[in-house]
Amino acid sequence: MKKFNIRKVLDGLTAASSSSSATAQPGTPRENDVVQETLQSEHFQLCKTVRHGFSYQPSSMAFDPVQKILAIGTQTGALRLFGRAGVECYCQHESGAAVIQLQFLINEGALVSALADDSIHLWNLRQKIPAILHSLKFNRERITYCHLPFQSKWLYIGTERGNIHIVNVESFTLSGYVIMWNKAIELSTKTHPGPVVHISDNPMDEGKLLIGFECGVVVLWDLKCKKADYRYNYDEAIHSVAWHHEGKQFVCSHSDGTLTTWNVRAPAKPAQIITPHGKQPKDGKKPEPCKPILKVEYKTTRAGDPFMVLSGGLSYDTVGRRACLTVMHGKSTAVLEMDYPIVDFLTLCETPYPNDFQEPYAVVVLLEKDLVVIDLGQIGYPIFENPYPLAIHESPVTCCEYFADCPAELIPALYSVGSRQKRQGYSKKEWPISGGNWGQGTQSYPEIIITGHADGSIKFWDASALMLQVLYKLKTAKVFERARTKEEKPNTDIVDEDPFAIQTLSWCPESRMLCVAGVSAHVIVYRFSKQEITTEVVQLLEVRMQCEFSDVDSPDPGGEQTPTVPNPGASSSPQESEPPTQPATGNNSSEGPRDNIPCLQLRSSPLKQFPGYQVELVIQLVWVSGEPPQQITSLAVNSSYGLVVFGNSNGLAVVDYLQKTLLLNMGTSELYSPSDPFQRQPRSPRKARQSCGALCDSNDGSNASEDRCKSPTSDAKDNSFTRSRSSSVTSIDRESREAISSFYFCESFPRKSDSLVSPCLLVGTTHGSVMMVALSLPPGGDQRLQQPVGIASCGTLVRLKGGMLTMGLLDAAGTLLPPSYEPWYDPNTSDEEKEKSRRRRPATPPSSQEGQDSQFAVLCSEKQAKVVAMPSQTHLYKHNITETSFVLRADVVQMAGANCIACFCANGHIMTLSLPSLRPLLDINYLPLTDMRIARTFCFSNLGQALYLTSPTEIQRITYSQETCDNLQEMLSELFTPVETPEAPNRGFFKGLFGGGAQSLDREDLFGETAAGKASRSLAQHIPGPGSMEGMKGAASGVVGELARARIALDERGQKLGELEERTAAMMSSAESFSKHAHDMMVKYKDKKWYQL
Repeated sequence: MKKFNIRKVLDGLTAASSSSSATAQPGTPRENDVVQETLQSEHFQLCKTVRHGFSYQPSSMAFDPVQKILAIGTQTGALRLFGRAGVECYCQHESGAAVIQLQFLINEGALVSALADDSIHLWNLRQKIPAILHSLKFNRERITYCHLPFQSKWLYIGTERGNIHIVNVESFTLSGYVIMWNKAIELSTKTHPGPVVHISDNPMDEGKLLIGFECGVVVLWDLKCKKADYRYNYDEAIHSVAWHHEGKQFVCSHSDGTLTTWNVRAPAKPAQIITPHGKQPKDGKKPEPCKPILKVEYKTTRAGDPFMVLSGGLSYDTVGRRACLTVMHGKSTAVLEMDYPIVDFLTLCETPYPNDFQEPYAVVVLLEKDLVVIDLGQIGYPIFENPYPLAIHESPVTCCEYFADCPAELIPALYSVGSRQKRQGYSKKEWPISGGNWGQGTQSYPEIIITGHADGSIKFWDASALMLQVLYKLKTAKVFERARTKEEKPNTDIVDEDPFAIQTLSWCPESRMLCVAGVSAHVIVYRFSKQEITTEVVQLLEVRMQCEFSDVDSPDPGGEQTPTVPNPGASSSPQESEPPTQPATGNNSSEGPRDNIPCLQLRSSPLKQFPGYQVELVIQLVWVSGEPPQQITSLAVNSSYGLVVFGNSNGLAVVDYLQKTLLLNMGTSELYSPSDPFQRQPRSPRKARQSCGALCDSNDGSNASEDRCKSPTSDAKDNSFTRSRSSSVTSIDRESREAISSFYFCESFPRKSDSLVSPCLLVGTTHGSVMMVALSLPPGGDQRLQQPVGIASCGTLVRLKGGMLTMGLLDAAGTLLPPSYEPWYDPNTSDEEKEKSRRRRPATPPSSQEGQDSQFAVLCSEKQAKVVAMPSQTHLYKHNITETSFVLRADVVQMAGANCIACFCANGHIMTLSLPSLRPLLDINYLPLTDMRIARTFCFSNLGQALYLTSPTEIQRITYSQETCDNLQEMLSELFTPVETPEAPNRGFFKGLFGGGAQSLDREDLFGETAAGKASRSLAQHIPGPGSMEGMKGAASGVVGELARARIALDERGQKLGELEERTAAMMSSAESFSKHAHDMMVKYKDKKWYQL
């Protein structure tokens, strides 16, 4: 895993530098008087930690039956390795070429990968971060197939020209021994046989190599005599070949859907021809041809019939049928339908030896978007429950949030309600891919990732200790009616697809309140309960948000009154606790413009709500005079105040979810006071209809209606990203409309003259304005449910360049003041229990002394960051983050006992700034923005953690903490564990006495330089890998290899080898000598029978 060479920023760079300035004003404290900062640039380093999810665009697969490790290669050159639950690893070939085949060196901790650019690579898996030891790049021939026999160091490579080359995997050098296609087929066919599609040695005779050519010719090659023993001809192209373990028969799969079984010594015609899915005509004619059988495996059992497993081969009349895996066992044939096309499959067997009864127990099926393991040992072939987090992309991810250091009881609570959602009918056996060991991580704090999806679902994931496990799934679409057919689909939808897609979410971990906003301009408030309830009528609040010319000349005068009743010009009176009435729906006709109707129809039947998150309130924006509601751009919930606030390009709305009432519905311009120098004149939304929201990928606002909700997996416009997600600007008219981009609830000083803190709401806009709104809350208990909440706009606090992204509040010591919250209580328990929980309100921050600032407001936009002292509103610090680009995501995070701002820029830079002085601490050019997916899903969390969706199916986690980078080796899981190789099958007394049984072959004598000579230098180029080190030539086998592994293990643990260096060299020299003597002894006695010794 690659660490980045970061540009450390001098700690002496103060806020008075060219890009960071402290505004000198009377009463402004000097820098050394403000806060003693502890964070230094030495606390920061950036590196990737782990990648979760399903391998994007998989292309190949391999399994080590002894180590029980699965490897998956992809079309982009990625390599994913999986062991037991929590053991996974990601690595990448530099070329990015597709991985066409993978071969394990079984139980050796090594893997060979063959790529579409005609290179092969040897990976060392004995270190936590696998590295390439050797590479070999073919120059003149294209690689089509590879085969590495069990316990052999000679790799057979078939090419497009039909030739076979042999590579020594220890030194990665080519042997002079070559099997040329013309020598292999001689006069058996008149034309070129095509590429090599199969290579395997006879299970009972290593000296006989079976070569399958695409045209249908199969050759059994005698390696010692360098000639073909038998040639088998069939009219149809071959896709795969499989041996019976006794080496007397093999099966071929063909392009016409047939399987041919051949006796080795009877090449004239197949012993059997079957078409598994062909319709058998009654007149005895050949069955109708079927689709190609792409792969077949033939596995034997001691106790019963053999298994034949194949993919493809369905008849052509099954148009539209899903991909199938066929399992033939005795007289029974099971056809198992898959959800996605099959890329590859492997049958897992009890023995690694090809010449023994195979005893298959499972089939691993690699699909285009999933990994399925089938239990062959149970009736009905059930699948195993998959322990890996491969369902991230079950529906495309549309938003993502990351919470590190959560309350400890959260993960058990979510797991307990999520465990009831699990499917039934899985195999009762343990997951068979069980290799590797977990890392010895020092990180013990709970981490939760929340993903929002295009189908309206939300998933909670346990992300602690570099693992990922789904905890709980919430389906938000359940509160709405679903159109069964296209005819029933209401024409009020403002998106063509995915009307329930999650756009943004706000979660309070302490109170467990969840608020989500969807693309159809709807907001749903959820409470967490451990008890099941049935809601007869879902509570509904409809909000009419619009921007009227009549409001231009009379914005909120003075900005100090408390409007508790919505302005009639800006909203309609809310409809509470009932669905839209019939007359309102009647406006959805061709006779007039749509008005006062929401985009989605609320569920009318009772809603059964299981333990977990349960709907408290649904808020829907409605159509206004034929104009669709604008999508919601920002959202926040506060459990202590009982408020939800959301905003879009028309303004903001504040909802009291306890009283189920709309408190405020105000245009953005009304938030400014009349004397405000930043006030802008609003424009009519009717001038140009704009409905392209933050999920839109389009660069042209004119086709907004088509592009309202493009999922992050949409490839069509993924590379067209031009602006940030908070102010997705697609036209001049859209630029001019000021949208609400961020909120922050806090206890602060609403006005300069205030000396006591009170509940406040900071509102940030896409034009960089930050406004303060004062909240007046009634006393708790029954009064809170009866008296209205007062709201007063207090005008602009500060103005920054670019749209606002994030805000925070520090106390006088520089400690982060999080928004207040109400501790969680179960809403469905008795009133006494609720009161006990509600009494535990968090302490109010200390009030300000006269003439002294006691808080710092931290504000970050797309272009710059500012720190403002409160209540004096003095601008203390300013830092211009970027001039030529813009910030996509910024978060105020806790790190090493202090706080900082973490930023991710569109130009790929990740930066951190100290607080409150905004000193640059880290600036790394990490990841140039290539598509919208990264912009939508990138998020920072506390303690130096961050993540983003690197592909439609994978989450990449990174750290910007030096401590985590230093401890990464310990935290990562181990792929290789020392395991004894099973004993070889017993040959039996008589087979040993009179010959027969498995015949061994000294490949060294055949393929070594002495016998075979040197290969042509121009054929392939050897490239030493970055993971190579002295002594690794023994990594595949032998005593020298064991010492090399020990040395690598020491390196992995960061131990210094200083004084051991000379001793290790001497031991290796001794071991090489011992290995040579052992080889000589083996050659001397290899052909002697036991009674000749």
